[in-house]
Amino acid sequence: MPEKLSHDELVGLVKTPGWKLVTGKGDKGGVEGTLEDVLKESHERRKEGTAPGLIRKIETEIELDMIQIEKLWWYLGLPL
Repeated sequence: MPEKLSHDELVGLVKTPGWKLVTGKGDKGGVEGTLEDVLKESHERRKEGTAPGLIRKIETEIELDMIQIEKLWWYLGLPL
């Protein structure tokens, strides 16, 4: 089962590399980089009316649920 992190723990990881946005389109449409990079891409997808996707920490299999993603968008100043 994937590890659940608190919002404060996730905020501390925003600038860390090793994250991947999984979009359900195979490797197309996905992006890898810092947590901030994949959060911004997932936010763009949502603004376009597309599902934001699933965010994974590549090495540790940490997964973020939609509420965690939205709270991090807010932290980055991205409008909901």
